[in-house]
Amino acid sequence: MLFTPRTPRVVAARRLHRRRDREATGRFLAEGPQAVREALAVPGVVTELFGTPAALDRYAELAALAAGGDVPVSEVTDDALVALAETVAPQGLVAVCRHLDVPLDRALDRRPGLVAVLAEIRDPGNAGTVLRTADAAGAGTVVFAGDAVDPYNGKCVRASAGSLFHVDVVRADDPVEVVAALRAAGFAVLATTGYGEEDLDDLADAGRLAAPTAWLFGSEAHGLPRALTEAADARVRVPLHGRAESLNLAAAAAVCLYSSAKAQRRPVSGRADVTTGETSRP
Repeated sequence: MLFTPRTPRVVAARRLHRRRDREATGRFLAEGPQAVREALAVPGVVTELFGTPAALDRYAELAALAAGGDVPVSEVTDDALVALAETVAPQGLVAVCRHLDVPLDRALDRRPGLVAVLAEIRDPGNAGTVLRTADAAGAGTVVFAGDAVDPYNGKCVRASAGSLFHVDVVRADDPVEVVAALRAAGFAVLATTGYGEEDLDDLADAGRLAAPTAWLFGSEAHGLPRALTEAADARVRVPLHGRAESLNLAAAAAVCLYSSAKAQRRPVSGRADVTTGETSRP
């Protein structure tokens, strides 16, 4: 029999729309075939797959992949799927997943070359988009710091387009402590601000973005807290060559992260310290 909106397992999964239930259970929902595919690629993350008969037939390879990994595959009615999904036109698949949190020290032990820190960012769409951009730029770690949005919020998960399952996701209470840990691990910590004394293009041209770097991004409405900008090694502004007043958060993050990605992949004859500009030879 197909599960309905009143089936206990569907009811339990629906509760994961609420943050308190996600925190209590250590579970969240991943909606749609793209997110389900990326989640299934990480062993042990998916605990159950719900799908309408039509969707399980259309995405038979995902259903087979789940079943082959001993993940229960549960057929649900269209009404039950609508109850589980948060989008207007759901694509028929919803997976229950375990939280992916990694402690900061473990993430840094893996020596990522690029880290994105989302400090006090509360908009889930912005946060998920920055996470996706960080993944695309090659960042190995994304930190949700302070009073930031829950990375397992449904809108954030969808905006990440599967990238949530590709990077180390770290949640930390104190952004200033995150900065201290990053600096102790050898990262250049750069704070993004429209009033920064350093110009992003100048840093790139001087070869000062090739070192392991952590970028600090604040909320679109309020920017970074003052304590964080002061704790960073440098405060960096994205140059505006036209008449626009500013860039939105996702665009600014993309420019900064890709500037670092390009610098880190370019052959380097000498590497400049991001804080002093002094060049050392390898």
